[in-house]
Amino acid sequence: MICGSTAAGATDGVRREAKAAAASYARTARPAAATDTASVLGIPEAELTPKVKAAIATLMREVDQLRRELTAAQQRLVDLERLADQDALAPIPNRRAFVRELSRLISFSQRYGTPGSLIYFDINGFKAINDAYGHAAGDRALLHVANTLIDNVRESDVVGRLGGDEFGVILANADEAATQEKARGLAEAIRATPVIYEGQRIVVVVAYGTSTFRSGNNATEAMAAADRAMYEHKASLKGSAAGKPGA
Repeated sequence: MICGSTAAGATDGVRREAKAAAASYARTARPAAATDTASVLGIPEAELTPKVKAAIATLMREVDQLRRELTAAQQRLVDLERLADQDALAPIPNRRAFVRELSRLISFSQRYGTPGSLIYFDINGFKAINDAYGHAAGDRALLHVANTLIDNVRESDVVGRLGGDEFGVILANADEAATQEKARGLAEAIRATPVIYEGQRIVVVVAYGTSTFRSGNNATEAMAAADRAMYEHKASLKGSAAGKPGA
């Protein structure tokens, strides 16, 4: 007859052996069957006691469950990271992600001597749209700008929302002249198609400014330069505010 302490020691030994087998299983590729104890321990199954085999089978099921939970957690993390980088309204990067991409492209441009530029857009008279038609119309105008920018740039370019009614476009391999031409074309494309909201045609006008990546500057400096240029353009658009019904 086995006393209580001896039985407990034997049980602990079985448990430790089973845990060691489970750890080995978790570190390696998943076997064809979780109950294939011989492949887990690398010894003939006949040499394993029924208690050890039963404990291993239980632990294998636990490991499988943990693997599934880990996969689900990793997917949730990927989704959260994506949401952290995406604008809450438009299907484009938010300011955080945009600035990160801008910094990356500036570094690339300076390292390899390739041109690169930034366009800063601002909806002219955006408050008037919200005041006249409501915030739902304002959201429609924001989506119109975002989608127009997406549809009219290259795959290598980056479109982002910088906050409120401000948007940015990063142009790879674009010098100052090409950037100015692109900015004008994008602004014209945005204005050319009015937003239709509850039977009203809302003309969206944007001001823009550009900056070209220069030696030694960073994302903050590039954005500040484009922002200043945008406000200069905005001042010249007095009387051309967005929100006016289209013809």
